[in-house]
Amino acid sequence: MKQNRRTMYRNAGLLIAVCVLAMAGQLRMIHAGPRAGAIWGPSAVAQQAAAAGKLDIRIPLQDKSVRFAVIGDSGTGHRAQYEVAQMMEAYRQAAKFDFVIMLGDNIYGNHSPKDFAKKFEQPYKPLLDAGVKFYASLGNHDDPNDERLYKPFNMGGERYYAFRKGEVGFFALDSNYMDPKQLSWLDQNLKDSQGTWKICFFHHPLYNDGRHHGADADLRAQILPLFQRYGVNAVFSGHEHVYQRIKPENNIYYFVLGNSGKLMTHDFGPPGERVKGFDTDRSFMLVEIAEDKLYFQTISRSGQTIDSGDLPRRQPKQGLLLPMTHKIAGRPSLRWVLAN
Repeated sequence: MKQNRRTMYRNAGLLIAVCVLAMAGQLRMIHAGPRAGAIWGPSAVAQQAAAAGKLDIRIPLQDKSVRFAVIGDSGTGHRAQYEVAQMMEAYRQAAKFDFVIMLGDNIYGNHSPKDFAKKFEQPYKPLLDAGVKFYASLGNHDDPNDERLYKPFNMGGERYYAFRKGEVGFFALDSNYMDPKQLSWLDQNLKDSQGTWKICFFHHPLYNDGRHHGADADLRAQILPLFQRYGVNAVFSGHEHVYQRIKPENNIYYFVLGNSGKLMTHDFGPPGERVKGFDTDRSFMLVEIAEDKLYFQTISRSGQTIDSGDLPRRQPKQGLLLPMTHKIAGRPSLRWVLAN
């Protein structure tokens, strides 16, 4: 009897040890960065929506249009980033966009090869495998020495650069350090651009209703006169971990999208600059430019359409820009206005 009891206790102890080891192995699998893609497979929402053909497509999908996606502040390597990426792939299959612009903070934390895999290559693998190109701009959490040389970011080894898709000229800027050399480059490239549309994208927003970071008034004073002079049509920025569509300023459209990986909940005060805001989940954008209209759709990681619409191409008003201080939500703000 004593021998049987010892055997029973020994077997029970072995069983407990096996269970503990198995649980430890599971935890290691869950927290292992480079294998996160295997744990966080396609989300049920993205799979079901794509399979049932129930994606809510608000852009027109016209022939010969320019179609792209927008993400900002994405590179966390966490589950939410993977789920946004999965929803992006579901919409890519339906909307057929073929490139993505990145609004900075592309890789948070360390920048080792494992970090690039965990925070970019794995979440966006289906998009990369489908031939989608990513065009990055630099945020305050990015390492320019690593990222500008990272081929999948298509920066050509530069902190700022331009490219063209159809009749649309794109200008990726480094808003961390707007030095005279970059300003001179921007002046010349905007002046020389033959694109019907001119779109600038960079990290720090010129207008921003978010309470955490706010607008970058110094940057605005440097580059807005160039946008005005050379007819920039739309500007995309990140940094504030929310989505905002800003009131047009002198016929230039502004979007802030900094919640494709990070998120700041309850970040808005009373409405000031924004027309639409979203600060309760992550999101990305679809944009289509066809002839004289820009169509946009902002989509949460659950597939909900947050905002959408179409905006006509307008020539920015010409004239002398003068600084004017006024208050937004009780705070002083510098705005550039055209002199009469």
